[in-house]
Amino acid sequence: MQMKAAVTHSKGEEFRIETIQLDEPKSGEVLIRVVASGICHTDMIARDQEYPVPLPAVLGHEGAGVVEKVGEGVTYVQPGDHVVLGFAHCGKCHYCLSGRPYVCERFFELNFLGNMEDGTKRHHCEEKGLSNFFGQSSFGTYTIVNERNLVKVDKDVDLALLGPLGCGIQTGSGTVINKLKPEAGSSIAVFGAGAVGLSAIMAANAIGCGTIIAVDVHDNRLELAKELGATHVINARNVDPVEEIKKITNGGVNYAAETAGRPGVLRQAVDALTFCGVVAQIGAPPLGTDEKIDTNNLLLLNKTITGVVEGACVPRIFIPQLINLYKQGKFPMDKLVKFYRFDESNQAVADSHSGKTIKAIIKMD
Repeated sequence: MQMKAAVTHSKGEEFRIETIQLDEPKSGEVLIRVVASGICHTDMIARDQEYPVPLPAVLGHEGAGVVEKVGEGVTYVQPGDHVVLGFAHCGKCHYCLSGRPYVCERFFELNFLGNMEDGTKRHHCEEKGLSNFFGQSSFGTYTIVNERNLVKVDKDVDLALLGPLGCGIQTGSGTVINKLKPEAGSSIAVFGAGAVGLSAIMAANAIGCGTIIAVDVHDNRLELAKELGATHVINARNVDPVEEIKKITNGGVNYAAETAGRPGVLRQAVDALTFCGVVAQIGAPPLGTDEKIDTNNLLLLNKTITGVVEGACVPRIFIPQLINLYKQGKFPMDKLVKFYRFDESNQAVADSHSGKTIKAIIKMD
């Protein structure tokens, strides 16, 4: 079938909206009419080749849409169902089978190396295959997704809003709820107040953290952080965030999340911890980034650094939980987003890069 897609042809190039061909779904696969897709930092590092995604490609990995057709053997969804598109995982390795698909042994291969699970492609332009991204390639009007990567959602919530639950929003909130698991009344610092960091702040507020500190360099994002539950905000352009955090907490925070993916920020997050503190590394720095950590400080204060991918969650369980929190007014994710038309994709990227927009969502109407 013919469809429209925002195609990335070469390193750093702006998206080109083109008419391409999409194959029929194979066994275990589903044809999705994409309603909307969030734009994520990971899309940009793929476009800019900081991660080696083969180009040309159809990027996008925060899609939401409607099931149009199912392939042989599909039982989880049927035509008309509303779905969020999740990350790809094999479903067969030790980690998938033990409820940890976010550390699937084939995670990098299935999400970044351009092919579907069977080693072939579904999107084509002039008979040339276009690389798939995260098992979904949601920057288009239609796509093919493995049934395993889908999360069925209620039809009483605006579907266009839900795509970012498949990556950025679940990553930030899941890091707090599923990985750090802070005790009620404990303290947490979130470095970076983009969509991931603000989702972490909303989650920390929802589960009862006592002191929630947001660190960023954009005042507009820090103001929104206060609206979403931060008890304190720090502009790192103006002060040393580690010193300020220690003043606020009388020694350091119990937990921290590094969402910026910038060299040096992880060191700040570690230094801001108190005894037995835990920091989660969420942001993806450029490959080869070298962080300098004071290992004696780490050792003597019994601090822990842990990496977190996709919020350490099982999407079919966690995404409906977030939607329920949203319905109850405890997780106001709609305050993060701004909608753009499909033909405004490059403007959406520019606004996200400048900090003007927290979470850009492209509508495929």
